[in-house]
Parts: sequence; C-alpha cells; structure tokens
Amino acid sequence: MTQTQEIGHEQAALARLYADFAAADMTPLWTQREDLMPMTPQPKAVPAVWRWSTLYPLAERSGELVPVGRGGERRAIALANPGIPGQPYTTATLWTAIQYLGPRETAPAHRHMQTAFRFVVEGEGVWTNVEGDAVSMTRGDLLLTPGWHFHEHHNTTEHPMAWIDGLDIPLVDQLDAGFFEFGPDELATTATPERSQSERLWAHPGLRPVIEPERTASPLMAYRWAHTNAALSEQLALEDEGIRATPERGHAAVRFTNPLDGRDALRTIRTEMHRLRAGTTTASVRTVGSAVWQVFDGSGTVRIGEQAWDVGTGDLFAVPSWAPVSIAAEGGQLDLFRFSDEPVYRALGLDRRYVESA
Repeated sequence: MTQTQEIGHEQAALARLYADFAAADMTPLWTQREDLMPMTPQPKAVPAVWRWSTLYPLAERSGELVPVGRGGERRAIALANPGIPGQPYTTATLWTAIQYLGPRETAPAHRHMQTAFRFVVEGEGVWTNVEGDAVSMTRGDLLLTPGWHFHEHHNTTEHPMAWIDGLDIPLVDQLDAGFFEFGPDELATTATPERSQSERLWAHPGLRPVIEPERTASPLMAYRWAHTNAALSEQLALEDEGIRATPERGHAAVRFTNPLDGRDALRTIRTEMHRLRAGTTTASVRTVGSAVWQVFDGSGTVRIGEQAWDVGTGDLFAVPSWAPVSIAAEGGQLDLFRFSDEPVYRALGLDRRYVESA
C-alpha cells in the first residue's frame, strides 16, 4: 500500500468514526475545545444602551393600547440585548423591563420562582403588595420581590407610573427551574401605609427582631432613597475628612444587603448604588458575570470595551461578562443603580474581578 493509499484509508476511517459519533449523539472534545473552554469568557450579549427618552414614550403608548389583566399579567416591556436575538434577555442571566401602570389600574397577584426587584427613577402613587404587605413605591426606592412570593400592584392616583423591573428569568430558564402560579383575582389589600410591615419590623439600623423570619432572602421589602442617599453622602464627607470610606477617590458605593446576615438582599441578584463626584472617572473593571446599570441622576460617559456612550437620567446600559467598564461623571454629580448576577458566580466559585491599570 502506497503512502497516498494509507492516507486515504486513514481519512476514510476517520470520516466513518465521526459519522458514528454523530449517529450515537456524541461529539469529540478535540473539535469543540475552543467553544467549550475558551481562553476568556465569550458572552453572546454585547454592550448596549437603552434611552429613557425612548423607553418611557413607548411604555406610555402601550398603556393606551394594551390592558393589564390575566394572561399577560403585567404591562412590562423587556430590554432585549441585540447579541441574543430572539430572546427578551438583557444579558445571558438578567432580564430587565420597563413596567407601566396607568391611573387607578391594578396588576393581579401571581408568584414565580424567578427573583425580582423594582427600582423607581421617577413617579409615585403605586403600591406593590408582597404577600399582602403593601409597600409604597417612590423615586429612588428599591423594592424586593423574592422568588415564590405572591405580589400585586395597584395605582391609587390619576397619574401613570413607570419603573424598572429586574429578574433572573434567563438564569432560571437555563436551569429548568421555572414555576408560576396565579393568585386571587381580587387584591389582597388596597391599603396605602406610609411604611410597610417589613419596614416597621426590619428597617432599624443595627437592630433585628429575635423572631426568625420565614424568608431566607431579605425580610425587608423596601430600601428607601433617604437612607441610600445619606449613606452615599456620608462616604464622600468622610473622604473629605481624610478617612478611607470609598472604594476609590470620588466614588461612593453601597450594596443592598439582607439584615439577617449581611449578604446580598436577593439570593441571585446583587443590587448596588453608586455616586461619582463631578470630574471623577472610575477605574476600568472586568467582572465575570454580567451587570445592568441605570442612571438615577446626572449625566456622564460610560465606556464598555472600545465603545463609549453619553448617558443621562433614566438611561440603562448592559455590561456583558468580562467586558471592561469605566464611568465618568461630567458636569456634576452622577448617581447610578447597578444590579448583577454576582451572587450566583460567587456561590459557584466562578467569580473573578480584574481592575485594569490606568
């Protein structure tokens, strides 16, 4: 047998081997290694920005045309990442939507395994009822809805209100762990208290009741802007006094935590608030896991990889896994809300963070 014949014989045998692999529903690692084990994360999601000036008018139009009720359940419009076509996902693990509730409207009760929160950039007058506890929603507030908690919304005013919802829908979908259940058609409560039951019990700094709550996520359903604002202001004031209180010069940040154990307020989603002094530019940071940011107040520039965008109040932007991100405050103080999937990566031992040198 000539060398050419030997080569042809080996190639034919190899072709039969690959055909037999396919017939047996098998795939050899040596043909897939770069896809299965890349040198660095290769997210499908891409850096993206959504403008509040676009989001709100579209939500407003949906309020005129689309009713809230059983079936669709919520008038919520997802921010779909252009790198994940065909899916309403903001990143591979995070779902973000603008939700709109018209005057005197109610959104019926339901519950789901997916973890959720609401963050308010503008407006007031809506109460979200979590397991029958009425929680008011006002500007700057973070409102929690842990997984498998019945929740409903009601607007008590003659004005519409919109806010941002964040959930771990893509993560739960990938894990095949989704459950959903309709609640009663009638609202559990139409109360409009100034402070919710959870705040009356759990919102006392450094103090917690001796009773053990049923929830393993944070038993506190509302984190109020007054407290968040004060914490950020004090960090910068202490920095001015020469005391180390901020993660980097001119950049204050707080994390919303569970008063039971100091861990993240939600088990699968990290929530934070950041404040940059005018003229401050953050270090460029890479993090395994993705994040979504919303400008709460002010304007600035965000750079994600090689792309840069000017952003202002209400605008949102997605940061894919391991993409370097830095933010600059321009003209005045810049406040931003951030949420990410970091608790999941930490629990799995997959978390990694890298701060790039200036």
